[in-house]
Amino acid sequence: MVVIDPKLDLVIERDVDIPSKLIWEAWTKPEHLKHWFVPKPWQLSDCEIDLRPGGIFRTVMCSPEGEEFPGVGCYLEIVEGLRLSWTNCMEPGFRPVPAFGEGDFPWTGIITIEPTEKGAKYTAIARHASEDAWKKHYEMGFLDGWGTCFDQLVEYMRGR
Repeated sequence: MVVIDPKLDLVIERDVDIPSKLIWEAWTKPEHLKHWFVPKPWQLSDCEIDLRPGGIFRTVMCSPEGEEFPGVGCYLEIVEGLRLSWTNCMEPGFRPVPAFGEGDFPWTGIITIEPTEKGAKYTAIARHASEDAWKKHYEMGFLDGWGTCFDQLVEYMRGR
């Protein structure tokens, strides 16, 4: 169980009427992630997933103007169908990141998916090392952005 610290953790919780299996597939298969992972009109131009502890989670977000924003992280925990966690503090193979660029900050993502009678309970958590990093992520639009992306995930997976 993850203990939430409201000064350091951003959280989104949703109950949805799609099976938990579809949410898991959306998060773990690049061919699905590309359809919903960034708020439209942004796009995910590339994605690499090696779904194992120490494996790579790499994305390239592309703005409507064509500017690319690569991100690379390392999976920490995979509990099939239920929980996924990764961090940008480590590169694949648990290699520590040497430094963060200006505007970047360390964080860890945790996705939990709980099957329910009507579908699933989805929780997305972004954990931060400092209140400063929490504030930067919040001000970047974490709640709206990740909420929009989850809505896109549900819409995309319903259409499959």
